[in-house]
Amino acid sequence: MWHDDFPDLLFDQRADGVLVIVINRPDTLNATDEVLHRQLADVWREVSRDPAVRVAVITGAGSAFSAGGDLRMIEEAVGDFAGSAMLMREARDLVQGLVDCEKPIISAINGVAVGAGLVVGLMADISIIAEDARFTDGHLRLGVAAGDHAAMLWPLLCSLAKARYYLLTSEFIDGREAERIGLVSKCVPAETLMDEALRVATKLADGPQMALRWTKRALNGWLELGAPIFEASLGFEMLSFMGEDAAEGVRALREKRRPDFRSNEGRAASLEIPTPGSTRR
Repeated sequence: MWHDDFPDLLFDQRADGVLVIVINRPDTLNATDEVLHRQLADVWREVSRDPAVRVAVITGAGSAFSAGGDLRMIEEAVGDFAGSAMLMREARDLVQGLVDCEKPIISAINGVAVGAGLVVGLMADISIIAEDARFTDGHLRLGVAAGDHAAMLWPLLCSLAKARYYLLTSEFIDGREAERIGLVSKCVPAETLMDEALRVATKLADGPQMALRWTKRALNGWLELGAPIFEASLGFEMLSFMGEDAAEGVRALREKRRPDFRSNEGRAASLEIPTPGSTRR
């Protein structure tokens, strides 16, 4: 079985065609190290190919959905061109894998979601979140540009105004607010989360399979239109890893303190980024 190729994921293949996938690193709040990051990028290809799977449901073991990138993995990317290039490739593969998977994907966001975990949670075709679950796109907390999925996806889901606010401030959003502004499909009490996710999954698994897959493909045309935005944001994120702010962001996270970013120390003029068509003299 291909399941054995993904040691950090648990699989429950049900007779009705629903495959439950559990991110299984509960001791680290399901944080994504290099191995899990690659698994989350690759698993959707296998889900798409497996004739036994009609619908996939993904959730996290324990109290978290996924608490973001493992700090060591992020530290190794800072100032390292080759490491950042690899991270960029895998981040792109993760988003593209979710888009290209023929089968509908449902996320059951049971707890905190950050980083690659948040990508999976919000890029799923249907996202169901517990009322008390919280998430943030924490890129700016780390001193890097908001890359991955957010610049492309969030304006489609919750408006450009809300996306600007939450991506620029990196404030946390709870399940109720996420549903209110349209970032997720549905919010339910924590104790009913998996029941609701499985109810929806069973309904889809009992539906017209090719019509479901083609509808998903058509809807994802909106994401394809945003591909240049995605590529730009991902490039800006990786470029940020070459700067001083990212190094300070990682140190502050490691030391559990507020970061002191060098770029706001009165040298703003020297850091000014020219707009298209402008001339620097």
